Amino acid sequence: MAARDWHRYIRAGDVLVFVAGASLTVALGATFWRGDAPQVAVVRARGQIVAKLPLDHTAHFDVSGPIGLTRIEVAPGRARVQSDPGPRQYCVKQGWLARSGAVAVCAPNEVTLSLEGRRPTYDSMAY
Repeated sequence: MAARDWHRYIRAGDVLVFVAGASLTVALGATFWRGDAPQVAVVRARGQIVAKLPLDHTAHFDVSGPIGLTRIEVAPGRARVQSDPGPRQYCVKQGWLARSGAVAVCAPNEVTLSLEGRRPTYDSMAY
């Protein structure tokens, strides 16, 4: 038997099982890798939670840190660090956070912004 004759052994049922398996894999991947929708923005200063802001309406929140004032902006389904006194502005440059488990860290001012959903988010540090 030559290597090119393998297709003679493939039947309609084999193709059906392959298509069903591939479809199930794609559906499960889309369901479980999507993550949870964020429900609340958690603001921490010096490691302590200072605010839990719901993500269902627009709001602003100012947090005082060691080097100045950090301004958090919340919009429906997302949040961002609008301004920060830090020298490099890394947390501001991250832009809008819209996925559960996303975090913006303003290290010089010791302020963090994280989004949480109904279910806890696992990453390489928490797993």
